[in-house]
Amino acid sequence: MTRSAPHPAGASNIPRHVAVIMDGNGRWAKSRGLPRVAGHRKGRERVRELVEAAGESGVRYLTLFAFSSENWRRPAQEVELLLDLFLAALDQEVARLHENGVRFQVIGDTARFGDKIVERIRAAEALTRGNTALTLSIAANYGGRWDITRACAELARAAVSGAIDPARITPEMVEQRLATGALPEPDLFIRTGGEQRISNFLLWQLAYTELYFTPVLWPDFDREQFAAALAWFAARERRFGFTGEQIDAARNA
Repeated sequence: MTRSAPHPAGASNIPRHVAVIMDGNGRWAKSRGLPRVAGHRKGRERVRELVEAAGESGVRYLTLFAFSSENWRRPAQEVELLLDLFLAALDQEVARLHENGVRFQVIGDTARFGDKIVERIRAAEALTRGNTALTLSIAANYGGRWDITRACAELARAAVSGAIDPARITPEMVEQRLATGALPEPDLFIRTGGEQRISNFLLWQLAYTELYFTPVLWPDFDREQFAAALAWFAARERRFGFTGEQIDAARNA
């Protein structure tokens, strides 16, 4: 769903789609003399809180970067721990999500996770598919370059088969084939933990997204911190290539 017009006049200042890099679990634990697992567990609690706060605020889509394609480079013990926590979350949280009308889905190359996790993912997606209160997308074994490459490969196959004319490929055709093809582009991107980069997350999709960076570590990113991010977003003027005068005219029309 490509954005081709300014934010409609009179529309809510609440972002429709929020994307988050949840950074700082390990540093949070280390600063307290705790093992890294303690930070990851605390971070999982914050996920639950953020999902609730997002839904209550009127956000319709929430995409969380849980496990990047680069995270396999971490120590094997930590990778195993992250996968165990992911599996536990699937077993313990999906019923709660379903009760609250949340649609759950995973975007990314899930095959590497193994049959047990993939089966849980598919079951969770099937259970919540009809829910409409909030769409929660977990990016797992996901990378923006992987996503774009996969979309381009699909277009290339279609062109070779004669199904499409290569000269008529449009940005919209690429976008439709991304892992987020059924979602609107993010309005607000949040990264906790102090780093100011997007780290191969939603490279195509963040083209016109407002980028919010905070030094707050993810386990400390509570409802108050989320409200501050929403307030910052509400103060932004989103132009999408238009001038400020055109935006004002649209508002006053």
